[in-house]
Amino acid sequence: MSWQNKILRVDLTAGSLAAEPLNAQWANDYLGARGLGSKYLWEEMDPAADPLSADNALIFATGPLTGTMASTSGRYAVITKGPLTGAIACSNSGGKFGAELKYAGYDMLIIKGRAATPVYLFIHNEQVQLLPAEELWGRSVWHTDQWLRTRHQEPQLKVAAIGVAGEQGVKYACVVNDLHRAAGRSGVGAVMGSKNLKAIAAHGSVGVKQEHGAQFMHVIGEVNATLHGSSSRRGLSRYGTLAMMDSMQEFGGLPTENFRRGAFDGVNQINAKAVTLKNRNGHTNLVTNAACFGCTIGCGRIAKIDPAHFSVKNRPQYWGASGGLEYETAFAFGPVVGVDDLDALTFAGFMMNEHGMDPISFGVTLAAAMELYELGVIGKPQTDGVELNFGNAEALVVMSEKTGKYQGFGKQLGLGAKRLCEKYQRPELAMVAKGQEFAGYDGRAMQGMGLGYATSNRGACHLKHDTFDVDMADPGTDGKAQACRDSQDFVAMVDSTGLCLFTTGVWGLEDYCKMVNAACPGDWSPQRLQQTGERIWNLERLFNLKAGLTRADDTLPPRMLTEPLPSGFGKGNVVQLDTLIPQYYQLRGWDENGVPGEGKLKGLGLG
Repeated sequence: MSWQNKILRVDLTAGSLAAEPLNAQWANDYLGARGLGSKYLWEEMDPAADPLSADNALIFATGPLTGTMASTSGRYAVITKGPLTGAIACSNSGGKFGAELKYAGYDMLIIKGRAATPVYLFIHNEQVQLLPAEELWGRSVWHTDQWLRTRHQEPQLKVAAIGVAGEQGVKYACVVNDLHRAAGRSGVGAVMGSKNLKAIAAHGSVGVKQEHGAQFMHVIGEVNATLHGSSSRRGLSRYGTLAMMDSMQEFGGLPTENFRRGAFDGVNQINAKAVTLKNRNGHTNLVTNAACFGCTIGCGRIAKIDPAHFSVKNRPQYWGASGGLEYETAFAFGPVVGVDDLDALTFAGFMMNEHGMDPISFGVTLAAAMELYELGVIGKPQTDGVELNFGNAEALVVMSEKTGKYQGFGKQLGLGAKRLCEKYQRPELAMVAKGQEFAGYDGRAMQGMGLGYATSNRGACHLKHDTFDVDMADPGTDGKAQACRDSQDFVAMVDSTGLCLFTTGVWGLEDYCKMVNAACPGDWSPQRLQQTGERIWNLERLFNLKAGLTRADDTLPPRMLTEPLPSGFGKGNVVQLDTLIPQYYQLRGWDENGVPGEGKLKGLGLG
């Protein structure tokens, strides 16, 4: 099997570390990563606890296929109660850290309590230590990564760390690993900071052993070949996710200026083609593509900023290559704030990686601040003298750095859009669901996406369901509740394998079934896998209900519900939640208040 059958418990309050066996029955019921981590969270903490208190648990979980020869097997998940939403948070990341944790012999880390002073966790096979991190506190993710590699003289050390944003409790602080991959959403980095845990550094030589190695390799070879030969893989490798920019522009669902419109005039300056062109100085933004551990897709981007650009002029520390623009970062620093300066967008992306922040939440929060500014609700006295007009590239650059360093108005932006707009008594301007900022798709153009935003257990998210095909085929509501519900369960299952969601463009339920069967004990049928996803989704829902969330939280801001989209495929539409939510609840087997019924829970083994 692909499990190490060992987890590491970390009690930061006591300063203790202890290994224990993985709960095999729970792995049998919840598969791994997202599902298994959620089960441990449910059993280990009170959902009503303050997310930033010592009572919250922070779980790093791999999947049964993490670290194997399956393509995209570098994924791990961070599960906790999120400070941005007060709901369950599961933030998924790629890179190489997840596989290295597995190679060190651990399927999962369960971190509790709060250290008296800053510490980091060092893991090398059975050698595990909590070590002082006072010298790292107040430092960036990039500095921390370099310091730890030098300190331990281990070039293969893989680091997951927080920056100042996580230390200071920025509500959407993330955990960055491998310098520019991240468990990005819902504020998991703020939870890590609240525990005085600066970083986790892992290196292992245990490897992952397969009980039936020849059979596993045969299955993986067949399934990987299907992925490798697909046009979906070739497109992602060549263009990355940034190709979605033109698709959303043409569709009319590209959120612009805080979701007031669905198309952006400056799209050609920041799209997938733009990053490959030379500017007037002969500089090209895109350096190359990049891949996570075991990935045969390579959708990641590596970019460089023109040294002559105002954001980095006389700042050579930013002249090197680092993580480049993907669709969500480009949307968040481009259309939604009205900026079409490619290097400014890239600089803001560097700031997210260096200081550990979710680009989606930062960009949509800045967009809300810009609308507040243009309405005269806030002015230069509040914004440190910066003109927060839509389209101001300098404002984007300055505020991304201020927020990362927790300075000036950046402290206010660190609250997230919901709390920022509530502070200035204009809550309707926050484009959020359950307190989490929307991604780069306008729900009025995509009814399934709108329903997915409203019902996502971790708050607004484009990665916890997949209704793209049905949304782009029909602007209406027919079939959208069913597509949303089915894809939520399917995605929950994929998230729990340790593989990347970008494989779902090629692989279907049967493909995942083949791989899980080859790696895990028991008979995993397609029906069992889909039901496992449904079990995970309902468990997350139960957690949220105990945390105090209700049906009233399955909603969207007034702009989505009452202001028709001015142009594009969904012109004249609002999100039809009044129609979709009752359909969705019925399909889920929940009552009219969104509470899972006794029969549903019993059928899933949750009752």
